[in-house]
Amino acid sequence: MSQTELSEQEIFRRNSLEQLRGLGIEPYPAAEYITNAWSKDIKESFKDEDTVKRNVSIAGRIMSRRIMGKASFMELQDSRGRIQVYVSRDDLCPGEDKETYNTVFKKLLDIGDYIGIEGYVFRTQMGEISVHASKLTVLSKSLRPLPIVKMKDGVVYDGFNDPEQRYRQRYVDLVVNEGVKDIFVKRTGIFNSMRDFFNTRGYIEVDTPVLQSIPGGAAARPFVTHHNALDIDLYLRIANELYLKRLIVGGFEGVYEFSRNFRNEGMDRTHNPEFTCMEIYVAYKDYNWMMSLTEQMLEKICLEVNGSTRVTYAGCEIDFKAPYKRITITDAIRENTGTDITGMDEEELREVCRQTGVEQDKTMGRGKLIDAIFGHTCEAGYIQPTFITDYPIEMSPLTKKHRNNPHLTERFELMVCGKEIANAYSELNDPVDQRARFEEQLKLSEKGDDEAMFIDQDFLRALEYGMPPTSGMGVGMDRLVMFLTGQESIQEVLLFPQMRPEWSLTPENKD
Repeated sequence: MSQTELSEQEIFRRNSLEQLRGLGIEPYPAAEYITNAWSKDIKESFKDEDTVKRNVSIAGRIMSRRIMGKASFMELQDSRGRIQVYVSRDDLCPGEDKETYNTVFKKLLDIGDYIGIEGYVFRTQMGEISVHASKLTVLSKSLRPLPIVKMKDGVVYDGFNDPEQRYRQRYVDLVVNEGVKDIFVKRTGIFNSMRDFFNTRGYIEVDTPVLQSIPGGAAARPFVTHHNALDIDLYLRIANELYLKRLIVGGFEGVYEFSRNFRNEGMDRTHNPEFTCMEIYVAYKDYNWMMSLTEQMLEKICLEVNGSTRVTYAGCEIDFKAPYKRITITDAIRENTGTDITGMDEEELREVCRQTGVEQDKTMGRGKLIDAIFGHTCEAGYIQPTFITDYPIEMSPLTKKHRNNPHLTERFELMVCGKEIANAYSELNDPVDQRARFEEQLKLSEKGDDEAMFIDQDFLRALEYGMPPTSGMGVGMDRLVMFLTGQESIQEVLLFPQMRPEWSLTPENKD
């Protein structure tokens, strides 16, 4: 970037950078800066009755300054909050060289700069717990001015609140917008709570390939890439299901993975092409057992992360306390449309679509038509956690046939506030049936369904060695985080959501 492209503030800050170096102050020191306290801890542990002053070393960004002659105040923001710092010229420059203080503190430091402060904790006459600085160290000079978000009488002014700007410059969003960092701290807490739930039961966390020769385990359009050394096309995984089942074949009784999945599909407030899914598979279990496990898990996570099973999302209070309602997909459609689709063929289902205003096309088979009818007429009505069960066989090519009805499968989806957050099966472990199901998917692909599953010959071979009865489940972690943090857009719970790039990869900027 040339000087002519810089704003007045950016030019001023670069000049300050050079002046600091001219005074022998390195604006980006290499040495470790040792801290022993954080803003939040200092405030929580301070006691007015303590007779011995607490000496602290803290570091963070300057977020505001009030310069008043020989003494000044600044607000320092660290990873846990903000704290006021009192700065006195006579404390920082006890000798005769007062001009250095005036030059550095008053002229060369800016809002956004990182500094270290050594000093003691006290309460000001205005009652604010603060740090009285005895030493100030420049740690990093900020060359771009931060947006200055102001609040008066509860109203935010000059807010950094344009969604596109916030998502593109998440680093700025995290600095200036209160509460954004808390969402991602809570996200980590949700993952840790779920991981602990599985680990205490003896299940093993594993890693499976992201680059796959066959995009299996889900009905979705994949991303394609090319491996130069092998000279083959590969796919970014759309799911890790088939690899985790291979591990059950191999003798693990319970495995799970937090996987980054990729689906080359649309983007909206609840979908991102790159997302995180947790999948778990446990031998000798079925989907009824998995429903109970799911209830226990979600109740535990809510209590640990939020302190309550109740959350507010999109103006609705949702209670994750077990147990949850259970209803078959055909009963759900019957309740909401008055039509019993049991036993209907493809043409009859198309007529139901026409009567209920459901969009359809010739590539859709019986399974997709039922899914479309449910999505259009039923989905939005399930606000409280509800297990939708017993899907028709055409909708579930990896699922065991229902023990009481061979036209259905032992599958559930957990719906919350009209959105799916979990999908689970009694897993199909009959290799002959599985091959036939894959071949049906191949027919759908030939009809033009670009989300139909591929035939995975190696997975079929694994099943032929024998897989015990197994139940598996996938949880959309981003959606779960949305519910537990009250965020209605998936972009709010992804640190860096996918966006169209600002700069194209051209010769002048690709480095």
